[in-house]
Amino acid sequence: MHPQEVDEETPLIPTPNGVQDGSPKAARTPLPWRQFSILLLLQLSEPLTSQVIAPFLPQLIRDIGITHGDDSSLGYYVGLVHSLFFMTEACTIFHWSRASDMIGRKPVLMTGLLGLAVSMYCFGLSKTFLGLLFSRCLSGALNGNIGVMKSMIVEITDSTNLALACGFTPLAWFVGTTIGPLIGGLLEHPAEKYPTVFGGATFFKTYPYFLPCLMSAAFAVLCWFIAYFLLEEVSSPIVFLIGVGPIITPIDYHTANVCKRLHPWSQAQASGTERGITNSNGERRQLPLRKLLVPNVLVAAGCYACLAFSDIASRTVLPVYFTVPIEMGGLGLGPSAIGTILSLQGLTSGVCQTLFFACLHDRLGPKNLYFLGSSLYFPAIILFPLTAWAARMRGLDYIVWALVGSQMILFVIAGFAFSVTFVYISAAAPNRASIGATNGLAQMMASVMRALGPASANSAFSLSIQRHVMGGYFVYWMMMVMASVSVGMGFLLPKKPWRV
Repeated sequence: MHPQEVDEETPLIPTPNGVQDGSPKAARTPLPWRQFSILLLLQLSEPLTSQVIAPFLPQLIRDIGITHGDDSSLGYYVGLVHSLFFMTEACTIFHWSRASDMIGRKPVLMTGLLGLAVSMYCFGLSKTFLGLLFSRCLSGALNGNIGVMKSMIVEITDSTNLALACGFTPLAWFVGTTIGPLIGGLLEHPAEKYPTVFGGATFFKTYPYFLPCLMSAAFAVLCWFIAYFLLEEVSSPIVFLIGVGPIITPIDYHTANVCKRLHPWSQAQASGTERGITNSNGERRQLPLRKLLVPNVLVAAGCYACLAFSDIASRTVLPVYFTVPIEMGGLGLGPSAIGTILSLQGLTSGVCQTLFFACLHDRLGPKNLYFLGSSLYFPAIILFPLTAWAARMRGLDYIVWALVGSQMILFVIAGFAFSVTFVYISAAAPNRASIGATNGLAQMMASVMRALGPASANSAFSLSIQRHVMGGYFVYWMMMVMASVSVGMGFLLPKKPWRV
């Protein structure tokens, strides 16, 4: 018998054996918790390293002196620091993801973890604005882990437990956004805050922001060792032989057993019918970029990219908004208070995603859940000027804090839309050999939007303050327009993902 023919129309996540369309719902396959928990731990390193700088970045830029004491221009420089990370990531993440299809996921993950650690050491030691920019560019260029990790999650799940995995996957991000701001807000200027411990260390007086960067870098190094010793490769790499072309490298007995255990719904590993094996020679077909630019992939990735803009714009405006004095349209908070607020938001997001996403996904359906999440950006954005107005009228009283808390809750629920897009992107991949490339393409599009988001949103925030553009609300109108695009993209999604 000839192997089953596989092409771009073959479902990426096949229906479990014996389950046909319209038949009773299949029993959910248990998640492979050992490998899945390791991936969640490794994924924690990126939000931890990115969010640890959020509470003190505006103050750090003040200390460098590039604003010359003009707080209204803080937004320009904060936005540029954040945007350059995503700009360099956008230039490299697709290539990292495609490389993971070729050489395996594990080597790419370990390279990304090492890049995160080195870049954070550089950031903590930077005394100039150019040094900050260099360290963030280095981090973005060497880090392609998000797309690779999402590919691995698809490879260790099936159609019955993918939504459950998607509910847990954001947990790592939200834990990172909880711990990161706390570390950044509590450990900056340690010689001043904790004189009994660090008061005699002249190093921390010279580099007052190095300690939080050191902590996050140390975690990335720890994750590197965990990946090296404990993470099992689940993708069979393609190697190139001169004069022969791409072939699948042999999978040893141990790895074959791992794949069989992690994919209980598929006997393709043994039969040779795994997605991406297209002929009797056992060659795996990795599609070129033009073959990935199909409507399914573009719609799913487009929804993700639009959400990414709204999310990163709000995340990078928040610390500046919290820092700017009340009379200038902010709340005038310090790094410790900002870190606490962002940490509580991250903690709430992680708990809600873990407890409620899979249930809401099954009850509402993925498309309705996407609309629910993306539409909540509207009231969350409206609360920016409303809270600032209340602070000018009343000071930082309980009404203002209630408004801040309401805004954080709205952002938490809006995060459900992100998890939905992961389900759609996973189902949209043309074949299993291109899972990494598909996720890489989606991450590249999201990174482009995340590169535009901080610079444009924070620049618009500064323009709103300096020139009172559109009554001082220009930045919020811009964010509302992008949120409208995110909601509009949702109409292109099918009611159910493509054959999930």
